[in-house]
Amino acid sequence: MNTNKQYNQFRAMLAVTRASLRSILRSPSAVVFSIAFPLIFIIVFGFIGGGNFTVTVGVHPDCDTSNQIFKMLKSRPEVNLSYDSLDALTQSLSRGHIAAIINIEKTKHDSLTPMIIHLQTSSAAREGAGVITLFMNHAIDKANLDANPAVHPIAELKPQELEGRPYKSIDFILPGMLGFSLLSTGVFGTAFVFYNLRSTLVLKRFFATPIRRLYIVMGEALARVTFATFTSSFIIILGYLAFGFTLVHGITTFLTMLLLCFIGLFIFMGFGFIVSSVATNESVIPVFANLITLPQFLLAGTFFSTYSFPWWLQPFTKILQLTYFNYSMRKIAFEGLSLVDVWQDLAVLGIWGVVAYLVAAKVFKWE
Repeated sequence: MNTNKQYNQFRAMLAVTRASLRSILRSPSAVVFSIAFPLIFIIVFGFIGGGNFTVTVGVHPDCDTSNQIFKMLKSRPEVNLSYDSLDALTQSLSRGHIAAIINIEKTKHDSLTPMIIHLQTSSAAREGAGVITLFMNHAIDKANLDANPAVHPIAELKPQELEGRPYKSIDFILPGMLGFSLLSTGVFGTAFVFYNLRSTLVLKRFFATPIRRLYIVMGEALARVTFATFTSSFIIILGYLAFGFTLVHGITTFLTMLLLCFIGLFIFMGFGFIVSSVATNESVIPVFANLITLPQFLLAGTFFSTYSFPWWLQPFTKILQLTYFNYSMRKIAFEGLSLVDVWQDLAVLGIWGVVAYLVAAKVFKWE
């Protein structure tokens, strides 16, 4: 009895953590999925740049939408129109969420130009602004030619640029790569480790020691958190130094991103526990793990904006937990928001976490 009382559960947990961390660092798959793949994508996108397939344009509340120019703009498949209050549209424009705000104004009947088109853009979305300006000039030229080239033009474009923080391709891709790395570590890493510990009877040997089951799980989790903190820090610092990744509030934003990484990894590990329990052998673990991760890598805004997908696919993208991790990570990094400000995204992640761990508690096998 005296020996059991002196047994230090915390020291035992740290021993498990150290052993697990060594096994992670020796695992080629951990290095590939957590560091190599994200770095390759960051370097590629950082050098070649990139853009979205669609351009989102805010429609001013006073905009005349009955004219032919607006109808031409609306008919373009590359243009996604957003209807909201002027304050909300202006805020979205300054943050680079939309490319421009359009306001088509009808002039007086005796005016030489029947329509004035006010196009407000922002330096926060300069690439999208260039695209929409090109579209508008084309639409105006076509409308003027259709009317009569000999008379005065029926429309005139008046562009205006709103100063904002430039939004670079690295500001989009790096948060997605963090999500890629953490989801891979949480699902694949946890699934393989706990399946191997169970199949090799290591867990059974643990039960012969005084260490409690909770501390075994905590030790393994702490090893993954330590590894993920290192990889996430490396990715963020590389993006900041090499490609100018935006950290609005510097070290404060950096630490907030790491805290969000911890929250995301903890939630993703729940799915790893599920996979490790339902897998009947090691060869089927990648199958189950890919069923969880692959749709999220492709559809959760990891490589491309979710607005790039067809309308019928949009609802599906909004139920994926990685979507909300990517959303909140980009808001924190580029807009300088805190975790409190992205509470809605965190709430959805939290719901997924509760569901994952409730299922894991039902199906998890120790032996």
